[in-house]
Amino acid sequence: MDKLLGAILGIAALAGIFGAVYLAGGSGPAGPVIAGIRGEFLLFALTLVGVALFHHYTLQVALLGLGSILLFKLAFVPSFHLVEHLHHEWNILLNLLGLLLGFALLARHFEESRIPEILPRFLPDDWKGGFALLGVIFVLSSFLDNIAAAMIGGTIALVVFKGRVHIGYLAAIVAASNAGGAGSVLGDTTTTMMWIDGVAVIDVIHAYVAAVPCLFLFGILAALQQHRFQPIQKDEVGHHQVDWVKILVVALILAGAIATNVLLDFPALGVWVAILIGSLLSKTAWGEIPAALKGSLFLICLVLCASMMPVDQLPVPSWQSAFALGFISAVFDNIPLTKLALDQGGYDWGVLAYTVGFGGSMVWFGSSAGVALSNIFPQAKSVGAWLRHGWSVVAAYVLSFFIMLALWGWQPHEPHKENRLISTGQVQH
Repeated sequence: MDKLLGAILGIAALAGIFGAVYLAGGSGPAGPVIAGIRGEFLLFALTLVGVALFHHYTLQVALLGLGSILLFKLAFVPSFHLVEHLHHEWNILLNLLGLLLGFALLARHFEESRIPEILPRFLPDDWKGGFALLGVIFVLSSFLDNIAAAMIGGTIALVVFKGRVHIGYLAAIVAASNAGGAGSVLGDTTTTMMWIDGVAVIDVIHAYVAAVPCLFLFGILAALQQHRFQPIQKDEVGHHQVDWVKILVVALILAGAIATNVLLDFPALGVWVAILIGSLLSKTAWGEIPAALKGSLFLICLVLCASMMPVDQLPVPSWQSAFALGFISAVFDNIPLTKLALDQGGYDWGVLAYTVGFGGSMVWFGSSAGVALSNIFPQAKSVGAWLRHGWSVVAAYVLSFFIMLALWGWQPHEPHKENRLISTGQVQH
């Protein structure tokens, strides 16, 4: 709590500096500027630092950051109008909230289908079993949330490795869940945001040009590492039957998301219609909603913070800036970074999906999957140990990025929001 109080005092002190600069005349029409940097960016950066440092108070820090940025805009930026801003952002915020909560229920339906209990039967007995498990996590995260895929993989690892899971392999589990979702609009919050915002599915999928070789690069090394530490032992895994009704509900939810996004530009609606229909066919774990709501509100706060940034002053999109964003997302939450990129436009979305989606794997708190998995494996909560034993994840990120650059190149897309406005006849003059 003392650290959280320190964060509060830090943001308050920064706000006081802005006020002093403003009163002293060091402000333009866009508000106070310190060392050439606009105040919104400084408050936003401080918020992300707070999120990175205070893992147990992420929602409180995000709310504090949102409040400080909002007060700054209202006090110092005359051109900012809150009602107009919310009118512009409500669609992505409501969709994101609906999808995050809906996918939490989807993940529980998949877990209760008993497929996760059956999967260990098919794993090889040597180091290839560890690699095969990472491949399963990679595939699961292409249609499940990456948190769910990592948690399922971690639970299976606990069983087949008799509770002795190497930190390097834990890093690989997180990396596999993030890599698998990189090219799928259903597999990661960042790509789901792109999809909601109007980026076409086909413009994201080539992230797998990097993600697939990346899996082999870190996966084989991590599997060998785990095999030396604790070989796979799956003899005691029980026999279960698949609950096909649960699988049907999962398929309905995925189909609903795709159908309503194509037809209505509102995928969350299809997800919840399918969930309600599914509740008539099979018991739904409504108790998942309160737990998922806290994390969802945290992400909504960060997205709203990012939406208030002056994106016209960001660096020009390039493969170099996309590559750097991967390292930045290892320490700062990738959700607001993605939002900034979407507002700015002009990126190669598949390249960006890989960098911001996979980059968070390089540090245990760099992605939600890593934070969730570390609650099962507390030994993972060490940046030094994660980097020392999970170095293959960092190496794979770099090598796979340049593999993608060599095979695919940097092919920036036209600003998708402008294209959507033109197609619907909503261009303003």
